[in-house]
Amino acid sequence: MAHSVRRDAPELPDFSLLKRLARDQLIYLLEQQHDVDKLYKVEHKPILYRMVRGCFLYPLTNWFLFPDVVNADKAFGRFRRYKIIFSPQKFYACENLLEEQGIFGDVTTDEWSFYLLPLDDDIISLELPEFFRDYFLEGDQRWVRTAGSALHLLHSVYGPFSKVYGIGRCSKMAYESWREQVEEGEQRALQAEIGNVFLIDRDVDLVTPLCSQVVYEGLVDDIFRIKCGCVEFCPDVTSSDKSIKVMLNSQDKVFNEIRNEHFSQVFGFLSQKARNLQTAYDKRSGMDIKQMKTFVSEELKGLKQEHRLLSLHIGASESMMKKKTKQDFQELLKTEHSLLEGFEIRECISYIEEHINRQVSMVESMRLLCLLSLTENGLLPKDYRSLKAQFLQSYGIEHLLTFSNLKQLGLLVEQQPGETLTVMESRVGKLVNDKTAGKLTDAFSSLAKKSNFRALGRRLNLVCILGWEMARKLCF
Repeated sequence: MAHSVRRDAPELPDFSLLKRLARDQLIYLLEQQHDVDKLYKVEHKPILYRMVRGCFLYPLTNWFLFPDVVNADKAFGRFRRYKIIFSPQKFYACENLLEEQGIFGDVTTDEWSFYLLPLDDDIISLELPEFFRDYFLEGDQRWVRTAGSALHLLHSVYGPFSKVYGIGRCSKMAYESWREQVEEGEQRALQAEIGNVFLIDRDVDLVTPLCSQVVYEGLVDDIFRIKCGCVEFCPDVTSSDKSIKVMLNSQDKVFNEIRNEHFSQVFGFLSQKARNLQTAYDKRSGMDIKQMKTFVSEELKGLKQEHRLLSLHIGASESMMKKKTKQDFQELLKTEHSLLEGFEIRECISYIEEHINRQVSMVESMRLLCLLSLTENGLLPKDYRSLKAQFLQSYGIEHLLTFSNLKQLGLLVEQQPGETLTVMESRVGKLVNDKTAGKLTDAFSSLAKKSNFRALGRRLNLVCILGWEMARKLCF
């Protein structure tokens, strides 16, 4: 959810209420029902704590470590009673795994139904990074119920929705799951705080997440990875010998002002911010004792906090600048721009080949391949085979499975040329030499396909037709 800057936009609901509800529910679950008096972080190693009963809170992404904990205790002759609390939901497959590991009789299970995490004043998230792979690739629909339960939570806390719009099969199933829960539960008369709800499947638009980030927050996520609204800055950023975790939200005044700014403008803002901060510190020189006391009690703590955050963001910006040099990033943006507009496709393919052969970045190379495939409705068979062979030679044969998965998702596929044009190409090939025939084959294949992406972009007017001179101004 994003807060509109329009003056007539309604006020946002208090999403911090969701966090308080989840915290109270967890405390009640641990202290009242299971008599938990101390919490430990579980790691992939034997537990050395002296306890008779153990209660473990596991997200479903890494709970498979638990059988190793129990088996390690048994190997050392320690017999304890175990309780697992699954979050956000317990599945039948979890009990099957416990039975397969031979520890089903030693364990009892529960669940903590925590669906939505408030990341900021205007953003709440399910934080299920495995959703895309499980549903769209493997066809596992277990998280659909979780999405429906999240909608039900919003409905029960903030009142009924005025209208619900959706597009995509998954959105429809999540909506139906939510409606079932509403009909089964008790009806309470609440004032509606949320107007319209839009449910959109990720596969409706696969192009957007493949494009390079150019705003500060996007680049931080691209390089350092933002998880649950938190980022871990490495020692290169902190100018120390240890990493630091920082929450990125509107409470961080420096981040709040630059999060949506183009990266080329960030350094100027940070420089001005540093000068303003120095000016605020310099005010101390002409103060008397009373003014100094007021300054220390009211302003100094905030200035120190702002100085610490400013240093971190300057360090992060410098680190990002080193990793995305001016020339490489400009060429990357130019290639993406050409792919989106459908211009100079052969030059784009040459750039991708160079990118792969130089082994610049495996993730960026694959992202460009997928972007090329989506904007061109698939690759020509000879281009697909050539690019695939070069990628496997550069990054390893183990990525054959990656190509298979991407093909199944429709992200990286071959074109299927039409039969009529294939016959025409064969006749033309008899009249000209091989080199010319190859060029004509590309031309005929281009006529055979119609890019659904560009047709949709023109219809919705989402892709601006900008010249490269204008786009270049947005680069570093």
